[in-house]
Parts: sequence; structure tokens; C-alpha cells
Amino acid sequence: MGTAAWELIFMMLVLKLPILYLIGVVWWAIRSSPDPYAPAELVPVVSESPHDPASPCTWRVRRRPIRPRPRVATRGARR
Repeated sequence: MGTAAWELIFMMLVLKLPILYLIGVVWWAIRSSPDPYAPAELVPVVSESPHDPASPCTWRVRRRPIRPRPRVATRGARR
């Protein structure tokens, strides 16, 4: 078998697996029925944050210091 035949076998068999998985997930999602009267399973937890949201922001953006550009001699200054 040449390389073209192996490529064809790969394309025909192996690359169908993600498509079959997608079809299965969509089929499962369509068949599942939601329970509208079920309570929420996760209860939100309110944590006592040390930061007051009304206080101003205390962090600052760090900027690199501006370095002076090196002086380059002009054509008239060269000998």
C-alpha cells in the first residue's frame, strides 16, 4: 500500500470519530429534559473582602524610566 492509500484510510476512519462524538453530544442534549423546578445546586458564597469597592484604586502602573537617547555624531563633526 502506498502513502496515498494510508492517508485515505486515515481520513475515512480516524477523522470520523470527532464527528460521531459531536452527533452523540447533540443527541444527548436534545433528549435530556430540564427540570424547571429544581433548586440551584450551588449556593453563592459572600466573602468579607478587606477591600471596599467604593475606595479608590491604590495600584499604579509601573512605567520604565525614560532613558536619554545616545548622541550620534553628525557628518560635519567627523574628521
